[in-house]
Amino acid sequence: MLKVGLLGAGRIGRVHAINIAAHARSQLVAVSDVNEDAVQSLASAHGAKASTSEAILSDASIDAVLIATSTDTHSDLIERATAAGKRVLCEKPVDLSLERAQRCLSAASKTGIPVMIGFNRRFDPNFAAIKASLKAGEVGKPELLSITSFDPAPPPVSYVKVSGGLFRDMMIHDFDMANFLMGAAPQKVHAAGTSIVDPEIGKAGDVDTAVVTLTYADGRIAVIKNSRRAVYGYDQRVELLGSEGLLSAGNVLENTVSKSTSKGVVSAKPELFFLERYMRAYAAEWDAFVASVLDGAEVPVTLEDGVAALVLAEAATESARSGKSVLLEV
Repeated sequence: MLKVGLLGAGRIGRVHAINIAAHARSQLVAVSDVNEDAVQSLASAHGAKASTSEAILSDASIDAVLIATSTDTHSDLIERATAAGKRVLCEKPVDLSLERAQRCLSAASKTGIPVMIGFNRRFDPNFAAIKASLKAGEVGKPELLSITSFDPAPPPVSYVKVSGGLFRDMMIHDFDMANFLMGAAPQKVHAAGTSIVDPEIGKAGDVDTAVVTLTYADGRIAVIKNSRRAVYGYDQRVELLGSEGLLSAGNVLENTVSKSTSKGVVSAKPELFFLERYMRAYAAEWDAFVASVLDGAEVPVTLEDGVAALVLAEAATESARSGKSVLLEV
């Protein structure tokens, strides 16, 4: 049985708590958060004790920690947890600063303790099936990738100001998905971004609508489209054209009912947001982490993967500001 400490009792922390407690081979033993009411409530709901991050990291009986705190604490907690000999699953991104994330990678690597980064979309059954088809060679070599990721509504401007920007906060998932599906890092990044959904987001120094083109050394191309507003729901699609065919994954709908009449055909909207859309992915992600610790399975999303996605986010941020493409070392 894997004994787990959860650092962070916010919205995503509550999702992880459910999966940790429900898993047959893990036990949630302690929870910490700066919000005392939140930590008391979450710990009580799952039979765990309310604690502090310091106490959890120093508790020798705790085997692993899941870091779901604010992004600016991730690198520090990864370093402290690995130094204490604990296995780590940390929410994305590794850090808001690429330089800090690289230092974290260096420090954690020296301990020899594997770290997994929470890019949960890799574990979505639909996207995982695309990857499996690619590995099986069913559509030949991937040549042109299109990733669409639209949120149903923009976040509060107060959140935008501390998020690190759309490319680090939102599109970071899509950068990882591109690396995951294309199997390599791009050679060139070109980004365009505007704030047409909410002018206040622009005043805060961020964008709410963006398109990024990734070009690979062998000529392959990936295009990522993000928007903070899709009034019909959470739009998550992937299309990959290969040398011998096409793979595509559409939206997960609220239900599978469609109405066909002389007026047309109507179906349900996409799931509302990420908690509804990716609950199965979060559960599969946790199962993979448990297997990596207890069975010695390969860590499916490494700290190196987290840094690689942040490299693209930084390059896209620079490109959007300068209007010029950014060349990467590959």
